[in-house]
Amino acid sequence: MSDIVFLLISGLLILSCLGVCISKNLVHSAVCLFFALFLIAGYYIMLYADFLAAVQVIVYVGGILVLIIFGVMLTNRLEKPSINISSMNQFLAGFLCLFLFLIQCFAIFNGKWISSNSEIINNSSEAIGRLI
Repeated sequence: MSDIVFLLISGLLILSCLGVCISKNLVHSAVCLFFALFLIAGYYIMLYADFLAAVQVIVYVGGILVLIIFGVMLTNRLEKPSINISSMNQFLAGFLCLFLFLIQCFAIFNGKWISSNSEIINNSSEAIGRLI
């Protein structure tokens, strides 16, 4: 069951990140970023890191994203903004991203993954509180 949830979150996160990168409307891109940040909090919940999930939602979704949306809405009222999105560096950036992706795939499929036998802490915020 957890594999299905992980694959569902991963698929939605990939679609949301593509929406951030591909969307030509800044408001739509900010909304896709909103969903991406929430889905990352879902990863933290799956890892039993509820404190990190709460911090992700409060800091990034509640703070940073609100600032981004306000910035987009304030600059959206400019008359005839000329944003030139075509660049000669797009080919180089695409090649670099593909190269880094292939390196990550190589590391994932050829690396030795060691599983630990440590106990899963049921409440990570309690453990963080005790350590503090």
